[in-house]
Amino acid sequence: MSESVVPTRPHESGVREVKSAARTVELLELLAARGDRPARLQELADELGVPRSSMYALLQTLIARGWVRTDATGSLYGIGLRTLLTGTSYLDTDPVVRVVRPYLDDASEQLGETIHLGRLDGMDIAYLATRESHEYLRTISRVGRRLPAHVGALGKALLAERPDAELPDGPYEALTPRTLTTRTALTADLERARARGYSIDREEGVTGIVGFGFALRAVGGTPARDAISCSVPVARLTAEREEQIVAVMGKARARVEAELAHSGGVGGVDWR
Repeated sequence: MSESVVPTRPHESGVREVKSAARTVELLELLAARGDRPARLQELADELGVPRSSMYALLQTLIARGWVRTDATGSLYGIGLRTLLTGTSYLDTDPVVRVVRPYLDDASEQLGETIHLGRLDGMDIAYLATRESHEYLRTISRVGRRLPAHVGALGKALLAERPDAELPDGPYEALTPRTLTTRTALTADLERARARGYSIDREEGVTGIVGFGFALRAVGGTPARDAISCSVPVARLTAEREEQIVAVMGKARARVEAELAHSGGVGGVDWR
């Protein structure tokens, strides 16, 4: 018997979505989004609008394959180990990550601050690599975490590479009292980023932390989807220090872009 299908989204050129596959992905994404809050069977069934019996069967299938885990009572469910192994494989095989890593190491050694690589995913940033400073406690960003693009230097650097018309109307989520929550404020900030060539996050994502973001412009003129950034505590940021950070990170961007251009953009498969 063939899989049931549901109509495709309008932009998918007539390709029809496999319902069971879509439901599996939605379940995994829901469990991942809950973080350290495990879910009960009825919660998951209600959230996804799936019959309790169908949700139970799907959970048991994924538990058997390591994608979902359950507690000793079998009543609580969370994301499984297999998701970590798959995510690690993504990072290990992504050609941009492979190119950028040595330059993150170099910038981290020169600056002694936290350095990030992130990728735009809709209106969020996914963190792909991080080099932590030894001088202060970790920020909220880590590999695999997603944050709204409007709150940090990485996201704003990439939003600045796109037309303002693509921005949602807002209001936007506030993570600190300094977060830009209106479309007017964000577009003005993005215009300043375009003029200077990099973005600045002044305690908009994390109180006490300033970030500087540099988009990695893609080969062929397509909008950049990856960016690198440097985060530094406000207490340690002087005009001279800011100038040094911009110089080091700007050089790192230029070297990464040159290597990506030499390798054809991604060093092999043209992933989208």
